[in-house]
Amino acid sequence: MNWQTMDQLSEVPTRRQALTTAINRIPPKWRWRLAALVVVLVGITIVASYFFSSAETAYKTAVVTKGDIEQSVTALGSLEPKNYVDVGAQVSGTLEKMHVEIGDLVTKGQLLAEVDPTVYESTVAADRAGLKDLEAQIKGQQAQLTLAQIQNRRNQQLLKNNAVSKDTAETSAAQVKLYAANIEASKAQLEKAQSTLDGDLANLGYTKIYAPMDGTVTSQTTLQGQTLNNRQSAPTILQIADLSTMTVKAQVAEADVSKLRPGMPVYFTTLGMPDRKWHSTVRQILPTPETINDVILYNALIDIKNPDNALMTSMTAQVFFVLGEAKNVPLVPMTALKPAQNGDEKSYRVTVMEGGSPKMRIVKIGLQNRLSAQVLSGLEVGDEVVTGVQSSNGSTRTNSGGLGGGRGAML
Repeated sequence: MNWQTMDQLSEVPTRRQALTTAINRIPPKWRWRLAALVVVLVGITIVASYFFSSAETAYKTAVVTKGDIEQSVTALGSLEPKNYVDVGAQVSGTLEKMHVEIGDLVTKGQLLAEVDPTVYESTVAADRAGLKDLEAQIKGQQAQLTLAQIQNRRNQQLLKNNAVSKDTAETSAAQVKLYAANIEASKAQLEKAQSTLDGDLANLGYTKIYAPMDGTVTSQTTLQGQTLNNRQSAPTILQIADLSTMTVKAQVAEADVSKLRPGMPVYFTTLGMPDRKWHSTVRQILPTPETINDVILYNALIDIKNPDNALMTSMTAQVFFVLGEAKNVPLVPMTALKPAQNGDEKSYRVTVMEGGSPKMRIVKIGLQNRLSAQVLSGLEVGDEVVTGVQSSNGSTRTNSGGLGGGRGAML
């Protein structure tokens, strides 16, 4: 013990003497009032401590009710026509006339647009002239062949009578074969010229663009008077779509796509009509994913009838893939559940208020969503379950399936 500590201990009697002296200086009639004030303060402290201790253990509860529940996978998607065609030009040239506008209803075979046909008409005219020239040449060759055949027959007869030389007879025979070969060559050229004419007639026909299907003109990418060049790719002029059946392309997260299957029920809403639901089934799940911001997404296709044309191209859809649903079953809030220790994924622990005291139960759970779960066993409709604790400052601590520590803690 050092000297400083000894000095502090020596001051204790001095302080007590000073306190006693101060109390003795208080008049006797005030001493009992001071004592009463101390008793009141101690009582207030005890009551306040009891009150706040009780407030800390106030439970937040909910009642098991009957209702409907749905377990689903959600995704965002966009709408597009199930059947559509991008109508393009198969020839180059100036887009001379447009006969339709965006929004027009068209039928298959209807004239939509025309490309300037001048160049193609000139080509066809030249082809036909060349074809006629070849036909005339063939007629002349056929006449020569006929004459050569007559001369050859005569020379062959004269050769039998030794009236002409053998060389003359052989020459006339060869002349027949030569004319016949020339005719065959000319006929081949004629076929080639005819083929060229047919191709150029087709190109001339392509200057008139017709609707390949019934539908609605949904877009137009080329304006009247614009020049088209089909040498690199077929230029698109407009799009025709059948809006009576739309397709939702929903992008499903990698973690959820394994839960989906073709034919499963699905419904969706749109941003413009959040209160209206469209019900359908999954048509197809595309095997090739898209990667967006390092997130892998798979496209699920859903077809839906659109008789009133309320659904339009590129609308955003909130899609719900229904994994399961149950009607009129006991439901318990998810905040009342805590996984059991036995590892059974359907078993949970729940704290139930019985006679004002919390009791732990093991329950079996079926379908779940973010808010509630289907009770298979362990709870009855009307049971009061603990979902959290009301703290002394008025805030609520969510139960998350159990209460930690203190009186009446959940197990």
